[in-house]
Amino acid sequence: MHNSIMKYTVILEEGEDGYIVVTVPALPGCVTQGKTKEEALKNAKEAIELYLDVLREDNEPIPQDIGTEVEVDA
Repeated sequence: MHNSIMKYTVILEEGEDGYIVVTVPALPGCVTQGKTKEEALKNAKEAIELYLDVLREDNEPIPQDIGTEVEVDA
C-alpha cells in the first residue's frame, strides 16, 4: 500500500461524442473519459492510480506533476 498523497493536474475537454475527456499531462498516455465531470474525475483518479501501480511494478520512476497554478484577474 502507498502512504504518500500525490496530486496531478488533469485537463478536461469536451469530446466530439459529448463525453468529458481527461488527460494527465505528467503521465503520457494516461487518458480517460466520463459522461459527466464527476464521472470523468472519478475515472481519472482510477486511471492515475493504475498508471502509477504499473510504474511501481516495473520499477520505473514516478513522475512528479510540474504544473503550477497561476491566479489572474479576469
